[in-house]
Amino acid sequence: MRVRRTLVAGARGLWLGCLSLVGSTALFCCTLVSLALLPLGLGWLTTPPLVLLTRRYADQRRRWAHDWAGLRIPDDQPPLPDRQPGLSGLVQLCHHLLRDPATWRELGWLGADLVAGCLTALLPAVVLAFGVEGFVLPLLVWNGVAPQSQVYGFLYTSDPTQVALMPVLGAAVLAASVFNPKLLRVHFRLAAAFLTPSKAELAARVARLTRTRHDAVDASAAELRRIERDLHDGAQARLVAMGMDLGTIEALIERDPAKAKELVSRARTSSAQALTELRDLVRGIHPPVLAERGLDDAVRALALRMPLPVEVTGRLPGRLEAPVESAAYFSVSELLTNAVKHADAARVWVDMEYADGRLRISVGDDGRGGAVLSADGTGGSARGGTHSGLRGLERRLGTFDGILAVSSPVGGPTLVTLEIPCALCSPKTSSS
Repeated sequence: MRVRRTLVAGARGLWLGCLSLVGSTALFCCTLVSLALLPLGLGWLTTPPLVLLTRRYADQRRRWAHDWAGLRIPDDQPPLPDRQPGLSGLVQLCHHLLRDPATWRELGWLGADLVAGCLTALLPAVVLAFGVEGFVLPLLVWNGVAPQSQVYGFLYTSDPTQVALMPVLGAAVLAASVFNPKLLRVHFRLAAAFLTPSKAELAARVARLTRTRHDAVDASAAELRRIERDLHDGAQARLVAMGMDLGTIEALIERDPAKAKELVSRARTSSAQALTELRDLVRGIHPPVLAERGLDDAVRALALRMPLPVEVTGRLPGRLEAPVESAAYFSVSELLTNAVKHADAARVWVDMEYADGRLRISVGDDGRGGAVLSADGTGGSARGGTHSGLRGLERRLGTFDGILAVSSPVGGPTLVTLEIPCALCSPKTSSS
């Protein structure tokens, strides 16, 4: 088992060394050329694809660090903003990437990886090759193939005694190669030194998480108060009235059957209304279709209940965690309700996808637009100053480290995109 780990570490190191030498060199040089072309205008077109490719390249190195060396390299990159179509959208994306500190950390890592990263990655393979050479070189010398002036470590092939000691040195080196996994870890520690966010960035992230935690607590308390109020003013009041009617019926059933029959009918109506209110309350807490069928079918069922035609596209590859599904469902529900009430739209569409560990849902309409989300996070609308509820959506998504992006020029169309980093709980299986 130890021999296998040693050989695997050597093979992985050889692969990483070649990748660092070729991939990191190509990306580093191309990115520098692209940045130099920014004043000429061409760099605004070439820089975003290169930066995004570097980001995926660095993410793959993070995954290998975790899987091969048990080293976790933090990744604080926020999701990209919703990109506008055309050249202006590409320029806006480039401007966003150039302001992102992660872009410059990754560029510095590429410069270090193509030299120091390559050398540290090759160490496990070099140790194995050096150990094997201690057995091969004496055979070549004794067969007259190797030159007499070659050196192996501190041993010379011109001295027969030293040639005989070469296998001993080779065996010692191979014995030391059991530390290859630790040598490979040096490569990933070098990557972590460049890719790990600074303390100031981590502090800002902690502050944001603290704020979203307080928002989640406040939202949970408000939801509990709403449920208590709905129960007290709705179903509970009807059940109390129904109990009083049943008491009256018990007293009247012998001497005034007609009046008792009337009260029975009223009690039956009250019970049906109470049951309806309880069902609505349960659906508002966690819809049964969401629990049974998942976010896919729940959003489609929600679309069927809308008074406007709603087109739902995209399929999720499996079920998500229940809190994530619930947050996404109610966010989509509120966005669709806003479109119906305020957008004056003729058509609404919803697109869902899951990729790279993120749930992405876009809700758009062809209405009059004007919805805004200010820089301080206060959601509003240009539609007569009506509050759009975007701030509440942002708080709900912030609990899961998600983001909300709004594109709604006056005159429309409106496109609201939400992204939540999450993992699949179970993949979707096809039923026969």
